[in-house]
Order: sequence, then structure tokens, then C-alpha cells
Amino acid sequence: MRALVEATDDWLFLHKPAGVPVFPRHDGTPGPCLLHALLDEVPSQDQAFPEGFAGGIAHRLDVWTSGLVVAARSVAALTRARALFADGALAKQYVFLTDRDVPWDHTEVAHPLAHDRKHKRRMVWQRSPNTPHRGRWFPARTSLRRGSSRSGGLARWEATITTGVTHQIRLHAASAGLALLGDRLYGGTRRADGRFFLHARRIDGWPVRTPTLPVPEDWP
Repeated sequence: MRALVEATDDWLFLHKPAGVPVFPRHDGTPGPCLLHALLDEVPSQDQAFPEGFAGGIAHRLDVWTSGLVVAARSVAALTRARALFADGALAKQYVFLTDRDVPWDHTEVAHPLAHDRKHKRRMVWQRSPNTPHRGRWFPARTSLRRGSSRSGGLARWEATITTGVTHQIRLHAASAGLALLGDRLYGGTRRADGRFFLHARRIDGWPVRTPTLPVPEDWP
């Protein structure tokens, strides 16, 4: 597995395949991860980065989400990257696949999100002031825009976010009637392999131009 796509003096732009975690799995299950692939290709990334940012990796994607991940080449660059994410200065562009349809081509979804009170892996969106949840509500905004249609009733949609709440696109898309194909956690049509289809294509607003990663060839 090759991870590195492009490099500058401060940044490494990486490709994470679907089905591969960014970091080793918490339960110790063996298998490839983006961090190990990065360290194999760029051994100098094995340095003293803050906890949770091993290898200088500045952000994460879900296991089944493919696409662009950025790593910093120094602690100073990582500090800059974390500030960009925290300040909402970045527009992160995604593509997802759904077998659902809606009568519109574009919408903005701004439901606050929080952790599900009963299910550890799920998030919930705020349907009312009394929506059951755990912890605090996180502000989140997602722009959804229709892309191309595919055979078999499938459609590609584009999603843009400047916030970065856990499962944000998956849950905002589902709340708008566009559950991701395969995303059974949020009502998507189930697949035998458990996969859903979400791809991080590029990031706008970075200090340098970031590469645009095409949708994986194995998408339906």
C-alpha cells in the first residue's frame, strides 16, 4: 500500500484507501493502516509529535472513507494545521454515493450534532430542543450538491464542510434523505461487505495547493 501522493517542505499529502484505518485499530486487530504505510515510505515522520497525531497526521477519516489526508513534517507545521481545522478556515470537498433521490439539486444542512445517548458508535442530529443525546451539541454545516447519475439508480453527490464533527456528512446526508449507499448505521441500503461510499477529494484553503484525488475506480 502506497500512501504518499505529493510532498512540500511542510506537508505530506496522503491517499487513504477505503477499508484501511488511519491509525492501528484500538482492539489490536492486525492489518494495514495509513500510519504504518507513511512511516515505511517516509521514515523521518517517526518523530515526537503530540499524542493522537503520530506521524504528523493532522486529521482522520472513517475506516470506509477514502481519500486525502494531510500530514505535517514538523511540530510547528502540525500546530498550523490544527489551527486551520479548528478555525474553520478549510473547505473540505467530498463525494458520496447514494441510491436515494430528492427533488432538489442543492441544499445547506446545519443541524447541530451530538453523541447518541445509548449507542457509542452513533451520532444524532438535533430534531428538537429535547432530542436525546450525550454530551454537548456541536455546530455543523454541510453543503450538498447533486453530481452525476449512475446506472442502477445510483447518484454521486458532492458535500462540502468547513466544520468537522464525527460522521458529519454521513448523518447530514441521511437527515436530508440521502443516506449513503451501504451506511447501515444511518439508514443506508445494506451491503454484504459492510462498506459505504464516501471519498475525501480535496481541501481548499490550505497554505499551499492540495492535490485533488479522483473517486476510486472500484466504485459502482
